[in-house]
Amino acid sequence: MIDVRSDTVTHPTPAMRQAMFDAVVGDDVYGDDPTVQQLETLAATILGKEAALFVPSGNFGNQLALLSHCQRGDEVILGDDCHIVWHETGGAAVIAGVQLRTIASPDGVLASAEIKKRIRTGDDIHAPRTGLICLENAHSNGRVIPLADMQAVWDVAQQHAIPVHLDGARIFNAAAHLGCDVRELTQYCDTVMCCLSKGLAAPVGSILAGSAAFIARARKNRKMMGGGLRQAGVLAAPGILALTDMVKRLPDDHANAIYLAQRLAALPGITLDIASVQINLVWFQLPATLDTSALMAALAEAGIKANPPEHGMMRLATHWQVGRDDIERIVAIFAAQLA
Repeated sequence: MIDVRSDTVTHPTPAMRQAMFDAVVGDDVYGDDPTVQQLETLAATILGKEAALFVPSGNFGNQLALLSHCQRGDEVILGDDCHIVWHETGGAAVIAGVQLRTIASPDGVLASAEIKKRIRTGDDIHAPRTGLICLENAHSNGRVIPLADMQAVWDVAQQHAIPVHLDGARIFNAAAHLGCDVRELTQYCDTVMCCLSKGLAAPVGSILAGSAAFIARARKNRKMMGGGLRQAGVLAAPGILALTDMVKRLPDDHANAIYLAQRLAALPGITLDIASVQINLVWFQLPATLDTSALMAALAEAGIKANPPEHGMMRLATHWQVGRDDIERIVAIFAAQLA
């Protein structure tokens, strides 16, 4: 099977499977799993933060950040098309008990001036407190937020003493696209979550990083949320390889995504903006007349797993298990259906 539904479908590499087998473990709730400790120390260093915490998922990491930053009833400013708003099951209301105040975010960019207008100031007893600003980079729409835009938001947040959390599920993809060290991105946030289980191919887990005081608070909240893991070294071991080995090959996924986009754009009826393909996600629009049921059936018959289009838009993802030959197989199905 060729699976292009998402980069979440990646299987651990053979080296990761061996690392899991060989991992030295302890009880991480007691704080004595050496492999988890190694992963957290490594992640903190790479992300440019004082400390880091291994968590079960990106969704968990984001919600843990909201809970650990905010008081109940606080307001969080973030983009109206971000992952926290759209794809985390309303967890902000249930877990942290916060109110989300969304801003239009064209191409995933939050305008610092629009954020500034929405920051609650003064002591009006009717108003919630602005407790947090959240950014997402790379954005789940496949675009990368420029450093200048992140800095502008950071400057506004600093002026008002409001922390910034970065949903960096694909932050290493963003850094690869910008050609910069990931710390050039994380300098503009107080905390950052990054996924180990997407394009980096670890089977499970994400990282939440920030100050030592914040991570100490988050560690207790992680336990409260049911995220305290025991012999977690078997999961942390592939995470170490994700950060040391798999990060280096992300440009290959980006190049394959551009190649896939170019091949699809050449087909009749497909609308695709090549400039919007900045990481490993390819979004495109299919003609309204296309029988999408027939398309999905043809893909399945050819051994290709893909998510069906929504409102005429479709997304395909490249990752370490998708090569040029696989792309040619995919494009051939689309070409046959559009002929």
